[in-house]
Amino acid sequence: MADTLRRLTNTSSYSVLQDKLESWHKDYHVISCDQNLNRCCELIELTAKIQGQLFAILNLTAAEGGHYAGVDTLKTRLLPWLGTCFSMARPSVTDNTSLQLMQDSVEKDMRIRELSASHESDMLQMDTQLCSTRLQLDSVRAELVNAQKQLDETKSKSATTLLATEDEILQLKADLRSAHEQVEIYKRKLETLDYDYERQIRLLKDEVSTLSMEKAMLQERLVRSRSPSPLPRPGSSPLRSESPTRAQLTNSSRYARLVSRFSDLYAVERLEAQTMLRRHIVDLEMVQKIIFIAVVESFKTAKLAYRQFKLRVRKTLSTSHFGPETLEDAAVDYMVRNLDLYDVQSSVNDVINAMNVNPRISFPPEVDFALITSLIRETCRVAFAMQTLDPQLDLAFASDGELYSDSKYRRSYDSEFTAPLVMYHVWPALVEGDAVVVKGEAVTRRGALWSRSRSSVSPVRSRSLSPTRSLAFNSKRSLSPERLTASRL
Repeated sequence: MADTLRRLTNTSSYSVLQDKLESWHKDYHVISCDQNLNRCCELIELTAKIQGQLFAILNLTAAEGGHYAGVDTLKTRLLPWLGTCFSMARPSVTDNTSLQLMQDSVEKDMRIRELSASHESDMLQMDTQLCSTRLQLDSVRAELVNAQKQLDETKSKSATTLLATEDEILQLKADLRSAHEQVEIYKRKLETLDYDYERQIRLLKDEVSTLSMEKAMLQERLVRSRSPSPLPRPGSSPLRSESPTRAQLTNSSRYARLVSRFSDLYAVERLEAQTMLRRHIVDLEMVQKIIFIAVVESFKTAKLAYRQFKLRVRKTLSTSHFGPETLEDAAVDYMVRNLDLYDVQSSVNDVINAMNVNPRISFPPEVDFALITSLIRETCRVAFAMQTLDPQLDLAFASDGELYSDSKYRRSYDSEFTAPLVMYHVWPALVEGDAVVVKGEAVTRRGALWSRSRSSVSPVRSRSLSPTRSLAFNSKRSLSPERLTASRL
């Protein structure tokens, strides 16, 4: 009995009945008559269920009391109540009402079966959805595992890429430094060009005026040649005109231009070559020696090329030359007008060959002296043009260990200013005969040794040429540039 009573208490049937009554009371005037009747029947059914449970508890309680326990209570309370209920309820219940109740009961059973079937179908559908959800969950887990693997691979690739990026950054920084150096070089070159611009304009104006004078003189000569002239006496030489040639008229302007260009070689091209060589040679002294020897060898080669070119021009003009000027002046004038016929590339190759066998300088075997081709080419052109001047310009004699002269050189910034001897030369001096036109630069230090005379033959360097030095020696030349003395040139 106690278990049945506990179940009845736990179900809270009376609370549910009270809630339904209150809900029906609130909606009584809103809902229809059929709905009111249905709610009333529902409450009666619920009350009957509760009464059935109470009767079961009553039966169990009476059984626990034995044959005679509780008889008075049943006689005095239950039996009279039952008699009163049946006597009152019997006239109010008709056959139609009983049939209606039975029909409602059947309808409710049908609804319960329908609800059960729909519930089962919903459960099946939910099971299907649960299976599909589980499959989707498994696929999502597999995708998550793949994504984790890809993330790990991306991390490893990112680490490798970061290392490569650092190397690229270092390379870019080095390129940026070299670009800054190039910019500084071009800035200095631009400043030099700006400085020389007005001077070049003045020189060109002077040359134009000179050419105008020459034109006037030529027109005068043409007028005189057309006028009748007395016949020359037998045995007398023809008259020679004293009019100057183009080379003589432009000598001063070309002189100033070439001296200025020689100074530009020191200020611009020399620094560019020095910057390029410092990328391969750490020793600044060796770099300066290489540049100095390149300039000296360029002058030697250009002077030799000038002599050979002049001989060819004289030989060509000798058969057809006639005029007031001499054959020598005509040859020089032709060379001044046609400086572009000078084969400067051949001279550059000869200079590089001479530097390869020079024992005073060394160079890494993986590169060659072609790195400073630009400096050598411009120096050869300037030196060749200087040979057309009257008088000619040349480099001053220089040797390591010579006595320092303030009239020929200026000391470099790292020199010992009390040292009397030249350790090595940075840039040669430009001279006109014995007069110094442009000073050179030298390094003076104590302990500098006297070098041997230039006329002595230097031993050939024993190191073999690098495979990358593709320029071969010209064995057919009668004299190499380094063996030509100043007197022969």
